[in-house]
Amino acid sequence: MTFSPLIKVHKDGKVERLRGTDIVPPSLDPKTNVDSKDVVYSPENNLSARLYLPKNTNQNQKLPLLVYFHGGGFCIETAFSPTYHNYLNDLVSEANIIAVSVDYRRAPEHPLPIAYEDSWDAVKWVASHVDGNGPEDWLNRNADFEQVFYSGDSAGANIAHHMAIRNGGEIIDGFNVVGIVLIHPYFWGVEPVGSEPTDVKIRAGTERFWRFTCPSTSGLDDPWVNPCADGSSLASLGCARVLVFAAEKDFLCPRGWFYYEKLKESGWGGHVEIVESKGEQHVFHLINPTCENAGSMLKKICSFFNQDKP
Repeated sequence: MTFSPLIKVHKDGKVERLRGTDIVPPSLDPKTNVDSKDVVYSPENNLSARLYLPKNTNQNQKLPLLVYFHGGGFCIETAFSPTYHNYLNDLVSEANIIAVSVDYRRAPEHPLPIAYEDSWDAVKWVASHVDGNGPEDWLNRNADFEQVFYSGDSAGANIAHHMAIRNGGEIIDGFNVVGIVLIHPYFWGVEPVGSEPTDVKIRAGTERFWRFTCPSTSGLDDPWVNPCADGSSLASLGCARVLVFAAEKDFLCPRGWFYYEKLKESGWGGHVEIVESKGEQHVFHLINPTCENAGSMLKKICSFFNQDKP
């Protein structure tokens, strides 16, 4: 079974990832002056997160806290890949925030919804520092738990949404999730929306991939992949602000707009905004981070994180 260019599963069951396999160690990045380190958040599952902190932060300075979930279709990439390491260095430097980039177990060896459970475990680990007595000094000293954000791209944006939904139902004292930033979110559904492809083969291929990552799914209107299937559930989103990014040439673009419209209609009491990058493809900002549209996206995200600061 092959899903080019992402992953291949051989007849003997061996999984071969075709991309997203490179990793880099944490470091003090000379370009951005952002320091990073890896910390285990789930010893029982041997799962870590990579923390990022601007080097010029003083001992008592509190910074907005970002919990980031990487993309890769739930089956490739890690929090330790060069792509995400470079992106988080740039974002943390530009926004002057502290960030936790979450690694989670991936399909098909660990089918969904395991990635969601791992991600929630990471959120709870981060929240364990609210009283200043958690296991990680950077979070104890420098994280402002009244200014927490979730973000991710593609599958990671899907996870960020679901973490905010769960946050709405499981309130963590002192852990205030202000907003979420969803970059080219991986959502889908049975019925086409907007200008989404209607070709039967294309839609069947998308469903085949979703079932590959989530074999227990009820189908493409499963709330894990179609949060708009039951529009009323969006009203329980546990944050006050949402920023959605879409890319004009991304086949997921119409679905991002659909999410935006349904969230506005749901009765949720927050503010949602969507930005579409013209002429761009899926996760273009990771592929070409120096392009003009990527720069504009970065500045918009930084403004979103800092808009409530005095």
